[in-house]
Amino acid sequence: MPKRIPDWLKSDLPDTSVLGNVTGVISRLRLNTICFEARCPNKPECFAKSSVTFLLLGRHCTRRCTFCNVDGRDPEPVDHDEPLRVREASMRLGLKHVILTSVTRDDLTDGGAGHFVRVLRALRHSGYRPSVEVLVPDFGGDLDAAALVAAEAPEVFAHNVETVERLYPRVRDKASYRRTLGILEHVSSSYAGTTTKSGLMLGLGETREEVMHTLRNLSEAGCGIVTVGQYMQPSKKHLPVKEYIHPHVFDEIALYARNLGLTAVCGPRVRSSYQAEATFHEARLRRRTCA
Repeated sequence: MPKRIPDWLKSDLPDTSVLGNVTGVISRLRLNTICFEARCPNKPECFAKSSVTFLLLGRHCTRRCTFCNVDGRDPEPVDHDEPLRVREASMRLGLKHVILTSVTRDDLTDGGAGHFVRVLRALRHSGYRPSVEVLVPDFGGDLDAAALVAAEAPEVFAHNVETVERLYPRVRDKASYRRTLGILEHVSSSYAGTTTKSGLMLGLGETREEVMHTLRNLSEAGCGIVTVGQYMQPSKKHLPVKEYIHPHVFDEIALYARNLGLTAVCGPRVRSSYQAEATFHEARLRRRTCA
């Protein structure tokens, strides 16, 4: 039987007036967001704060991870005008902190890294200088591709570990736990001005010690920010939820992560880009204090 969703994960119906401005701009400029494609429950809250995560390189992913709601089909052609439309949308929405992610594009020789570069350059054209956070795929383990993006000096370079190492074959069969840590470590050690970030989901069958071990690995890789949230099953064809984690457990995990030196955002409804701008400023302040 499906597990009953606990009260702490339930939310009120979205205020359509709050969604209207963001969805209108996104629709008119023919852009995609992970907010809609991943069915994120935080859309009303984030959109009300002018926070949105652009999904680059189409809506179709070349991988079919069993936790993810993004459509796994043959990819779409690269849209070379997308960088300018992302900039236009960001300016219209008055975004001070722009968040970019993409589907995984194993069909492209650079995994889509060059497209991230073009969007970053477009955002910083004509004096518009928002802080930028990129949440990148693993580029097939190509560190040169990751470096191509990091060299553009985004304020935050994020790459999600998603789950504990033992569960990778079931949750991320085409990805690699060590590859993910390697990308974060490479960027952290080579681009000192950029804050690295990662996120993971709970409720897939991991143990508490495995979570703590993962946090230690992220800290050792030089990660500056971590997000930890509850996995929610997008549909019946996706992995089922093994456990709904109580909020007090997230509080304990947050304390442990902070004791490791990480800036941590942990809670049942937390997603990778949740409170991203505030978290970036907190991490930057922490770095200055510790310098």
